[in-house]
Amino acid sequence: MRWVTIALAVLLLLVQADLWLGRGSLPQVWKLQRDLAGQQQTNERARERNARVTAEVTDLKEGLEMVEDKARSELGMIKPDEVLVQVSKRR
Repeated sequence: MRWVTIALAVLLLLVQADLWLGRGSLPQVWKLQRDLAGQQQTNERARERNARVTAEVTDLKEGLEMVEDKARSELGMIKPDEVLVQVSKRR
């Protein structure tokens, strides 16, 4: 009976040693969790920056189209090699 107790105690120590010192140990897991939190913050800042850049690009694209539409309708501007045809209502 005494040998069984000693064998179980040794096995318990081996399992505990692996938990604290081996691959996937608690200190390593804690370090990986800190690294993950830092990377998530970096990713969030990058997402916000990307969203701002995307909004700016969209504004520039749509803004130019809006300016072009206003110039065509209000000022009668045309592009090179285009012909302007205006239709007016008879009175």
